[in-house]
Order: sequence, then structure tokens, then C-alpha cells
Amino acid sequence: MFTKRIATVGLAVAAALAVGLSGCSASAEAGSTDSGTDAATATSLDAFGGLAGLEDAAKAEGALNVIALPRDWANYGAILDAFAEKYPEITINEATPDASSAEEIQAAKNLDGQDTAPDVFDVGAAVALANTDQFAPYQVATWADIPDALKEQSGLWVGDYGGYMAIGYDPDAVPEPKSLDDLLGADFKGKVAINGDPTQAGAAFAAVGMAAVQNGGGVDDFQPGIDFFAELNKAGNFVKIDPTPATIASGETPVVFDWDYLNVGYGKDLEGQRNWKVTILPGDGYAGYYNQAVNKDAPHPAAARLWQEFLYSDDAQNLWLAGGARPVRADAMAEAGTIDKELFAALPEVDGETVVPDADQAATASALLGQKWAAAVQ
Repeated sequence: MFTKRIATVGLAVAAALAVGLSGCSASAEAGSTDSGTDAATATSLDAFGGLAGLEDAAKAEGALNVIALPRDWANYGAILDAFAEKYPEITINEATPDASSAEEIQAAKNLDGQDTAPDVFDVGAAVALANTDQFAPYQVATWADIPDALKEQSGLWVGDYGGYMAIGYDPDAVPEPKSLDDLLGADFKGKVAINGDPTQAGAAFAAVGMAAVQNGGGVDDFQPGIDFFAELNKAGNFVKIDPTPATIASGETPVVFDWDYLNVGYGKDLEGQRNWKVTILPGDGYAGYYNQAVNKDAPHPAAARLWQEFLYSDDAQNLWLAGGARPVRADAMAEAGTIDKELFAALPEVDGETVVPDADQAATASALLGQKWAAAVQ
């Protein structure tokens, strides 16, 4: 199920994370390599003398701990399998695929100092900006291809894949929404959901951002987006259920704000059970990226950095594309001729301006949501 960004932090979750990672193999002494390089402080391939040196160090550690990576989210299953095939000497320990961005950070804190802690993170913008003290700076070999607005300049966090905020809907349950105002009508009573809590979940954060962009606000002003969902809630149309294929199949969430690639995935998952269509509303669009980061206390620091190098390689970037997501290096790869042209051409377009918040804008929006979201939709 597409549940990567659902958040319920607590003792039970912490225990589940610990159990989920308990199968990790012991690593080589963290930070040490045969060449004497301190992998835990390495900020680029130069520290290892190149990719081969990093590969040797990661293979010596023998394990990589990942967390919150659902295999049906943006083609993560294929990406994990491709890394495992390329590096069979490194065991990938996949923990708690349905954890949220916030839970990833909590797991690292709860398991600090243990070889079961996550080595790497995949987090939404709000969580990335709020937790930079948990990350180690690292710049991948393809660093120059990544737009400045989509990376922290020392490499604490780096955008990797993204898409447009879209609306998925069941045409047998509701008419096609052609504007946000349509969703305020009686046809949508008790039927509109977003993917998580926008103070913790990247997709939900983007839903509010898209509503802001289309209601006179923008990436500098999320208040109109909060106001829209307050109005949607007041009308009785906002459903406080995190959508999954199961909730769509049951009719609980027949209208879903989510990334275009996830909404398309819902339709594929429900083929033969439910009709599911996806629309990007006319006007300005909202795009967003999920971010990669290395745990500063990673038990397998070389493997963590090798994972980053792999994710930003041509091979992995094209695998994001195969999952319907937009790889962060897309423009550079298109210019170099290394992108899958057919898949790239199939990405959705909008008829207005497409906006992506920068770090400062996302931080401001996150703070505003923290202050006002709960009261707006209570």
C-alpha cells in the first residue's frame, strides 16, 4: 500500500522499528576502512579515492539499513532490487516501510548507537528542514546536475524524485473535479482526503501548497491553502482518513489529493476493482521532491554513502522515471542523452506555472502549518 507518509509516533512505533531492524547483521567497525578513511566524516567520493574505494568500504561493512521505503512507492522495489543485484555483498535491511518521515528521525534517535539504526533517510521537505542536525553532509558525484533550489548546499539533504500534486477520483462516485471550488459542493460530501498530516507528511504538505497556489497564495504564503481546507472541513467534505488502495476500494476515500505518480499507482493497484482517474487541475501547478539524507550516526557510513551514489546515478534516476516520478537530474540527463526519452515525454504537464518551494519557503510554510493546521480542520 502507498502509506509511506502516515505518522503515529509513539512507544509502540519505536518498539516496532527496533524489531523491524533487529535482523541487521553486524557491520565492520563504523567509520573505519582498510585505507584508513573515516567513512563517517566523508563528504564526497574524494575521501575514498573514487567510487571503487567507496564500494570496497561498503562491501566490508556488509549491510545497509533503510527505513520507510515501500516497494510500491515511486518504484522503490525495483530500485532496492537493482542495488542488491549490483552489490550482493551488502545485505539490505528494510525496516517499517509504512513509517512517516517524522518516524524515520524518531527511529534514528531511539536506536542511536546501535547497529540497527537507520543508515539513510527519505524525507519530505518539512521534516528535512527541521532535522538537519541529524544528517551528515555528503555530495554525490552527480552533484552539479542537481538544481541548487533542491539541495542543501553542503549536502545535508538533497532532493531526489518528485512529481505534481494531483487529484485522483472515482468517476462512479463523483463527477470530475475541474477546480478546487468543485470540491466544496454537495457531490463531494464526506469524500475528499489527503495523504497524511501536512505538518509531518510530504504529500499532505504539498496538498495544502497546491491549494494555496490555486487560491491566490503561493509558496511564500500557504494561508489560502489552509483556509481552503478549513472551508472543505466546514462543508463536511474533508475526510480525515489516510488514503490507501483499500480505502479507495471500500469507497471511504473516493477523492484523493496525492502525487501524480502515487495516484496513477492507486489506479493500477485497483484495476478490475474500481475505476480511478487522475487529473491535474488547470492553472498553476505545485511540484515537490522527496529528499535523501545520511544519518550522521549511521552504523554503516560507507554503505549509506554508496546508496546515495546509486540513487543519483543514471540507472536509478531512470528507475524513478519508470515509476512515474520525476528524477531530480532529469534536465541534465535529457541534455546528456542518458534519460529514457519515452518515459520522460510521458510525464504530466500543467497549463500554468509549476512552482517548487525552496528551503526558506518550505520552512516558513511548515512553521505556519504547525501553528494553524490543527485548529483549521478540527
